[in-house]
Amino acid sequence: MESKFLFLVNLLVLQYLAVLCVSQDFDFFYFVQQWPGSYCDSSRSSCCYPTTGKPAADFGIHGLWPNYNDGSYPQNCDSNNPFDGSKISDLISSMRRNWPTLACPSGSGETFWSHEWEKHGTCSESVLDQHSYFETTLGLKQQTNLLQALKTAGIKPDGEKYSLGDIKDAIKEGTGYTPWIECNQDSSGNSQLYQVYLCLDNSGSSLIECPVFPKGKKCGSAIEFPIF
Repeated sequence: MESKFLFLVNLLVLQYLAVLCVSQDFDFFYFVQQWPGSYCDSSRSSCCYPTTGKPAADFGIHGLWPNYNDGSYPQNCDSNNPFDGSKISDLISSMRRNWPTLACPSGSGETFWSHEWEKHGTCSESVLDQHSYFETTLGLKQQTNLLQALKTAGIKPDGEKYSLGDIKDAIKEGTGYTPWIECNQDSSGNSQLYQVYLCLDNSGSSLIECPVFPKGKKCGSAIEFPIF
């Protein structure tokens, strides 16, 4: 009986250490923001405004994702630490403004936030607990202020085409770091500005130059910045 008990204790310890090792084992974060006009005018996705109404015409947060230097990433690292809205109750109003859901059917955002925490956030819980994960991400949006950086360079969400190089230069000038730009296609097949990736060190404290860029959909030399 005692040996069985010790076996179970050792098994639980090993499971805990496995989760802890996974959650600590990453090299940097991608901080990803998306332009709502491109999400909603896409040939591949439907768009529903959140139950709180149409979001502001600004970049919205997609997520903060732990990654490895080889381009792969951990996911779903701790099933014992699910999303708990009560832990971020003081952040909810800011989350609704800065991290809105555009998925259908319309929702409050909690399904989106839960997905981001459970898939990505649990893999960084050794440095950011649930509250810190969301608070840090909200702070990064204010720090980077992508829309202002683009507008300062004369790049506006007016449905016109802009040079991909000019967009990258404007964001680097505004944030101090080189972005990776992901495009999607509108309903007419035109390439458009969709998501902007910047990188954060694995302590979650400082923006850095990205060690590696993702292998997403590349953009043409000139891309649309759609109205929202």
